[in-house]
Amino acid sequence: MANLSASTPNPIDLGFHALADATRRAVIARLHEGEAAATELAEPFDMALPTFLKHLKVLEAGGLITTRKEGRKRMCRLEREQLARLSGWIHEYETGWRNRLDRMGALFEEGNDK
Repeated sequence: MANLSASTPNPIDLGFHALADATRRAVIARLHEGEAAATELAEPFDMALPTFLKHLKVLEAGGLITTRKEGRKRMCRLEREQLARLSGWIHEYETGWRNRLDRMGALFEEGNDK
């Protein structure tokens, strides 16, 4: 069993925490199209820029985006590797549960055949 120490969250925890918010998921969806400035990403949202920037910090802490300064702009880029890790984590459990459900379905079918 994994060490459940609350002192240092692991990258998977930070990634899922970052994805738990609709605003941050919308940013991820936009960054699938390509790199964008933080101010451009903030435009569709009805919130102050400093509030929006906090969302970017959470995404960055979760390993889902990287940011870099380009002149006066803060450019954001999607980190697809972290998305792949999160997807892989889900897939591991999905496969296990699917196998269990398939076995349970087979048992029900056997019971109905008798």
